[in-house]
Amino acid sequence: MDETLLAQYQPVIGLEVHAQLLTHSKMYSSDENEYGALPNSNLSVITLGHPGTLPRVNRAAVDFAIKMGLATSCQITRENLFARKNYFYPDLPKGYQITQDKTPICHGGHVDIRLSDGSTKRIGITRIHMEEDAGKSMHLAGETETLVDLNRAGVPLIEIVSEPDIRTAEEAYAYLAEIKKLVVYLGVCDGNMEEGSLRCDANVSVMKKQAAEFGTKVEVKNMNSFRNVQRAIDYEVERQIDILEAGGEVDSETRGFDATTGTTGGQRSKETLNDYRYFPEPDLPPLVIDDAWLHRVAAELPALPQQLYARFTGELGLSDYDAQVLTDQKEVALYFDELARLLPPSSAKAAANWVMGPVKSYLNEQALEMVEFPLDPGQLAGIIELIDAGKLNYSVASKQLFPHLLQHPQANATGAAQELGLLIESNAGELAALVQQVLEANPAKVAEYRAGKKSLTGMFMGELMKLTGGKADPKLANQLLRTALDAPQ
Repeated sequence: MDETLLAQYQPVIGLEVHAQLLTHSKMYSSDENEYGALPNSNLSVITLGHPGTLPRVNRAAVDFAIKMGLATSCQITRENLFARKNYFYPDLPKGYQITQDKTPICHGGHVDIRLSDGSTKRIGITRIHMEEDAGKSMHLAGETETLVDLNRAGVPLIEIVSEPDIRTAEEAYAYLAEIKKLVVYLGVCDGNMEEGSLRCDANVSVMKKQAAEFGTKVEVKNMNSFRNVQRAIDYEVERQIDILEAGGEVDSETRGFDATTGTTGGQRSKETLNDYRYFPEPDLPPLVIDDAWLHRVAAELPALPQQLYARFTGELGLSDYDAQVLTDQKEVALYFDELARLLPPSSAKAAANWVMGPVKSYLNEQALEMVEFPLDPGQLAGIIELIDAGKLNYSVASKQLFPHLLQHPQANATGAAQELGLLIESNAGELAALVQQVLEANPAKVAEYRAGKKSLTGMFMGELMKLTGGKADPKLANQLLRTALDAPQ
């Protein structure tokens, strides 16, 4: 689409994120909540909606919802009512969904996102409410029948609904990434979009930049990755602009995203914005969250990504880039945080370089997660302390000591360095003799140096380090080399 035409319109975007909760059982029954179980094996008469069965609220799911609300600065609703959402659910046996309508458990919060240009933007959270998931319909290639797996029916969800504050696909991506980080840091959801435990619907409309009212909203579904959310929004914005420029009207409807073609297609029209015929759930009494409950959950909150980012850039003086990389994954952030607490603030940059460099390289090569890394923060801190104390240089530490400790994770850095004979030799007399040996072996290069080619210092240092097996004190070695090279002839 022509950039000039695109610039005349303002996209208005709101996201609805569904997060499956990591509880042991389902939202309103004791059926097991387990991904990957044999189809239709995690079922009971409650999930199947048999007559006379009664639901019961999962307390752990409520705790998780409160945690997400507190992490996004929401107000927590103290008296929660449940409702029945009536809609044709081919894979939810009751034929309705138990959810929250008028009293979402969390409301009025926000999430701060960081954009590629370094700026930040606050995205409002309209509400977070609890509900149950539907089952899963499967359509196999070449088959005319639809297979239904009801294991997912009744799995606890929270739906996080943003304000229509998002204006670009980039902002949508950043917001979704921040939501994923929050649910993973809190331990309430694994954030796996490919497995469907984190799902996103986008409400998209466009309006002329000088217009006072939003355009007609279209809901886009079926996006299973951050990138596909961006693609779907970009396509839908251009589709709606094309309709308006041709003199047409955008229909209020639900559309599905086709990742193969990068396009959206109509699924059903919405005659009204709310066509679900909510009414109060008669089988569940009001859920009251008292002060003791709220304070207990608040006390259980872990360090969150924004808090760790602030500590890493503030107290530790790391760059914006380093802090973002380190907080991108929960386990990496927590490992680095513990490592940094074992070292003085002046060593924070070195610690960050180790985690983002050798540690991540090892994990990638071995296809391991951070929780599987064999060295505890204390062992890595020991390596950094040896380097800071001038007893070990980085090259020897990374190429010899670090691999040795990975193979012997019970050892400590100092003991292993002594055992391997890696500690720096600082005997000036012995080192001076080796300096003379290097100079005598390279008379032509010495002449070039003394003729003005001072860049040869690095070559002499390399030869000296070879003789010492990398164990020479670099500062002392450099000083002795320059003294010998610059000595009057």
